[in-house]
Amino acid sequence: MTDESPGIVIIGAGHAGGSVAALLRQFGWARSITLIGSEALPPYQRPPLSKAWLKGEAKLADLELRPAEFYATNKIDVRFGATATKLDRTAQAISLNTGEMIRYEKLILATGSRLRELAVPGLENGPILELRTIADADRIKDVLRPGQRLLIVGGGYVGLEVAASARALGATVTVIEREARLLARVASEALSDHVLGYHRGKGVDIELGATVAAIQGTGGKVTGVRLTDGRILPGDAVLVGIGATGNDQLAKAAGLACGDGIKVDAAARTSEANIYAIGDCSNRPMQMYWRDVRLESVPNAVEQAKQAASDICGKPVPLAEVPWFWSDQFDMRLQMAGLQFDVARTVVRGNPAEGKFAVFHLKKDGCVQAVEAVNMTPEYMGGRLLIGKRTVVDADQLIDISVPMKQLLTS
Repeated sequence: MTDESPGIVIIGAGHAGGSVAALLRQFGWARSITLIGSEALPPYQRPPLSKAWLKGEAKLADLELRPAEFYATNKIDVRFGATATKLDRTAQAISLNTGEMIRYEKLILATGSRLRELAVPGLENGPILELRTIADADRIKDVLRPGQRLLIVGGGYVGLEVAASARALGATVTVIEREARLLARVASEALSDHVLGYHRGKGVDIELGATVAAIQGTGGKVTGVRLTDGRILPGDAVLVGIGATGNDQLAKAAGLACGDGIKVDAAARTSEANIYAIGDCSNRPMQMYWRDVRLESVPNAVEQAKQAASDICGKPVPLAEVPWFWSDQFDMRLQMAGLQFDVARTVVRGNPAEGKFAVFHLKKDGCVQAVEAVNMTPEYMGGRLLIGKRTVVDADQLIDISVPMKQLLTS
């Protein structure tokens, strides 16, 4: 047990944990901060892992949220390479796998998410790859070269980004998606159709409505996958990206309220007032949609870091934000804002055949709920503002590309 009086302990040194540590100092917290992370690295950006890092276009220094010396300079005590094993709410203490116990006055859970496992026979036939950390990305790097055949199970954003990077490096790629379309859980049909055509045009093989029954291999090496319809798809490595679930095990074991993540309020407080949860692990109110949701994105991690740091430091909690996301695949820039709840009408602005268009999702009253933009940043930015202002728009004007977005914002 440490002798110093307890301050703030942050479990998780990803984007959320690293951001809240810095914001606490920025907002005036002068007492101790302890940042605990399972990786032996300071907090770093994860989105570039599927793109610039895989293609060798980024160094570790490019990914770090802040220089390594930032933490010592700002008197943030770090425990990198350590894992929290128990949360004792009565003693207000955290046990680590190192045997150390750290007391806290306030606790911030930023434990992130874990990838869903592919429960099929043959997983011993390596390499079975995933992408969550730099170490994961380095393992993927080793198989991305001309002549190598990569099988990607799951047609979500990360899988498609890896597919684009793999093709750029000369590998052969097949994406296996069990749903009838790509991005089925997160994108409109118009966007799914465009992404499908674009990837196929770049040489990515895509199997839709296909389910993996087993990993094929010999001598501990992958030779392919067998689908439930009996077909064998040959390959040299398998990457699994079939979604993620929030890391709420520590919170559940301690009796905190959970449900698709750790339940929090608009200030990121859990069911215990001195414990906060932020980032991928939390299930938070999204006020403009009248729902609680669990979001996996850098903007969400940063926003909740601001909420927790503001509440702890006695500052006003930021106003509810419009959630936003992005994905880069080949030279295709996808930018999304809002959530597709309570949508009565969907309209397309621009021409998908030209590779520049935006899909707007409207409520019955004409308010914009979400926008998906492909290589149309003004439409994305304008749509994000329309969502935030709850502006009622005329759908015909929205479709008419000759009507500037600025005009729609002021009409």
